[in-house]
Amino acid sequence: MSYTLMRHLRRTALVTQQVRLESTMTNITHEDLVFRPPLAQWGKVIRQAEKIVGYPTSFMNLRWLLSDEFANLAMHLRKVVDTNHPIIKTAKTVLYNEHNNLQPWGLVILLLSKAVNPEYSALQQDTVSENQRVLAELTEMIRTGHYIHRGLLNVAIEDRDKNVDTTMFANKIAILIGDYLLVTANGMLARLKNQDLSYLISTALRDISEGEFFGERDSQNMPLPGKPTRNQVDEFLINSDTLPLDVTGTLGSPIREWTLRTMYGGGSLFGRGCQGAVLLAGQTLEEQEKAYMLGCHLCLAWQAASEIQKLTSENKETYSLVSAPVLFALNENPNLYDTIAKGKQNISNIDLEELKFDILKTDAIERTKFLYLENANKASSYADMFGDSEVIDTIKRLIKSL
Repeated sequence: MSYTLMRHLRRTALVTQQVRLESTMTNITHEDLVFRPPLAQWGKVIRQAEKIVGYPTSFMNLRWLLSDEFANLAMHLRKVVDTNHPIIKTAKTVLYNEHNNLQPWGLVILLLSKAVNPEYSALQQDTVSENQRVLAELTEMIRTGHYIHRGLLNVAIEDRDKNVDTTMFANKIAILIGDYLLVTANGMLARLKNQDLSYLISTALRDISEGEFFGERDSQNMPLPGKPTRNQVDEFLINSDTLPLDVTGTLGSPIREWTLRTMYGGGSLFGRGCQGAVLLAGQTLEEQEKAYMLGCHLCLAWQAASEIQKLTSENKETYSLVSAPVLFALNENPNLYDTIAKGKQNISNIDLEELKFDILKTDAIERTKFLYLENANKASSYADMFGDSEVIDTIKRLIKSL
């Protein structure tokens, strides 16, 4: 049943995305195709990857949607469907594979597992592959749980009255759904009984938590960019040690700030998921480090591509004020920070369309494209270190398909 539901949801998403794509294919350039690939190509790569791993992972594993616990929460969620609460948009994103869900983390982890697993006996092979599948699922669940928790609305105590009862109720449901996913993921991790793997994933959870307290934020806990600074060391060195991420001199330095925020937001988790797959395969620390770097740079590449799409889309899509194009634009034109200052209480006070117009007048998009290509090339280089095979070739096609 989960397989059928997953296929149906993906088919629905593909049709929706194809309609959008056809409306924008006029006036598209070859360069744009790097970031807006024909959807048939993306779907073909995904189907090939699923065939290789022998498991229908299509963007998200939806088995948890079919559990009794989640069904009970979903019944309550129906009560707020007609509201504008972010949890509704989040649910649609998870189900219908929009921008934030077009990054099949679990699928990449399973592909990498195929590439690194040595020759075992049949029983050993089944055990290792099953553990790697569980790791891929729990990584996706942690990512989704964190994503749902970020969709809460903060309502000041003095503003809480009967008019916000629905909002408060939706907040409670969002917390419960996010907690359910995170607790379930941690239970799955514990059942693997691998202390080293638990340690790796716990460092990623630490990074996710620390990211929620990094930099300035508005009243809704939405992140605000750092004020541009003159003295910049605009390079962020990524390494596989398990120490907290280095925040020194990041705010106001576009590449450093963006890289750190992306690592906090998911890069660290994806990297540890890839590293964990290689660990479960019994590979050396050196091989594990390569896998971590592959996951981190792939996440960075996908994030940059997603941000370019949002800023260059003809639709009035919302975009993050800490996305790479915004940070690059602030760096080139520091006067734009006066506009950002208007949103320090609430970013809804900022005219995003006007800011977008000012951003597109700078070289921010070109610099973000370079950022994408740089990280995509690094991810491909690390993938090459795991040999030449159909599996690795598929990973490389996923790297360059967004």
